[in-house]
Amino acid sequence: MIDGKEIADGIVDKLRRSVAKLDAVPVLAVVLVGHHPASLSYIKRKEAAAAECGIRSRLLQLDESITQKKLEGVIDDLNADDDVDGIIVQLPLPGHLDAKAATGSVAPAKDVDGFLPANVGATALNDHEPLFCPCTPKGCLHLIKSVGVPLRGKEACVIGASNIVGIPMGSLLLKEGMTVTTCHIDTVDPAAHARRADVLVVAVGKAALVGSSWVKPGAIVIDVGINFVPDATRKAGKRMVGDVDFDAVSHIAGYITPVPGGVGPMTVAMLMSNTFDACAARRSRRRQPGSGGGFSA
Repeated sequence: MIDGKEIADGIVDKLRRSVAKLDAVPVLAVVLVGHHPASLSYIKRKEAAAAECGIRSRLLQLDESITQKKLEGVIDDLNADDDVDGIIVQLPLPGHLDAKAATGSVAPAKDVDGFLPANVGATALNDHEPLFCPCTPKGCLHLIKSVGVPLRGKEACVIGASNIVGIPMGSLLLKEGMTVTTCHIDTVDPAAHARRADVLVVAVGKAALVGSSWVKPGAIVIDVGINFVPDATRKAGKRMVGDVDFDAVSHIAGYITPVPGGVGPMTVAMLMSNTFDACAARRSRRRQPGSGGGFSA
């Protein structure tokens, strides 16, 4: 089992030491519209991780009735605020708001989620590096590399083609020298593609989609899915599971991430890493125009 929490804790510890050496405290601004319970829970985890790293978090909780213009005005103010290093717009937004326009209004130098087309696009280009790599794919790649298995020349399969996970994940694996297949909603027989993969990343949001018959023996399996299924033994009446049938696949895979405790903690750790990088780069540019700074997880 690949313990994402243990690996993330190590990254946070390293970040804490790096932050302590800065001449400024990194600031992460989180824009939340409304009172979505799942979003609030996720933000609390981000705030806790930020505090562990020595990063200051600033929550801007806005009324659910806010207009698009006012929301983008709040983001513009944060873009102009020299004390703020990173900005995230917590999704989902209420239905009357345009999430693409809202996230797209974040300044590229503060896009620590890595959602902007400029960052996702640079992730895909061999001769470019993004200012900020999207957090979940960046964390997944770190988990894949943590097992120490050579990747170049091997086959990878990414199930799911979202802009924030599937597409950049495939790009990162291509840059590692892998032959990559991306499966999506129109793919015929995705299991056949998955069975060839030495590295299988699943990010579709469907509980236990991937069973043992989908997995090549010895493969590295990274489960990005977050789903809730009924469970009468739990106080909440439900439990979190991934897109992979863990009990069945763990007997076939060489390495596998659990849900929870796999990709989730790494996504938050990568957000903190990107926030540190944003702060270090901005401070460095002030001292020496054209120079940058960075944190290597």
